[in-house]
Amino acid sequence: PTVGHRPYRLYRFLTEVEDILGHTDDPETQLVQIIPLVQRLLEQSPWFYFNPLTPDPATGWAVETLYDEPEFPLTLQLVAWAPDSTSPIHNHGCWAIVALLQGDEINRVWHRSPTDEYPSQLTPAPAQTLTSGDILGILPDAIHQIAALGDRPTISFNLYGPTNYADRYQFDPIAHTAHNF
Repeated sequence: PTVGHRPYRLYRFLTEVEDILGHTDDPETQLVQIIPLVQRLLEQSPWFYFNPLTPDPATGWAVETLYDEPEFPLTLQLVAWAPDSTSPIHNHGCWAIVALLQGDEINRVWHRSPTDEYPSQLTPAPAQTLTSGDILGILPDAIHQIAALGDRPTISFNLYGPTNYADRYQFDPIAHTAHNF
């Protein structure tokens, strides 16, 4: 580093994100302002890449919580998916930012298309392929599914905003049901 250059550290990142949350309640505005901070943090924090997370062979995925403080509105995680694994269709009950550190994945969005008979019916929307270095902002009402591509695990840095666990669901598009998870 050059003289006078201070690295962008995790504590500074968290403080700046907290300041953004204190200035606006609009999730879309928050995402627009926070995504550049995530980019900066990942560019200046090589320690995220030193010990890649390995997916659990039994489940096909693994989560390492990097930061989760009671009464603080943010959670940071590293998430790994085994090659060719697919997540359940789910939402987060909050906004999320996913920054892909390794691998490629398809992120498919689903939309609610309720009927009287099936209030939790979903319709698939176009998918987006993410590659290493891509960052995706997900709004609180978004429903999505992840599919890992290639022959190596995907690893992502995930930041979750204020979470309402009562609003987190896993969806079954065949039975047209939603269950808390």
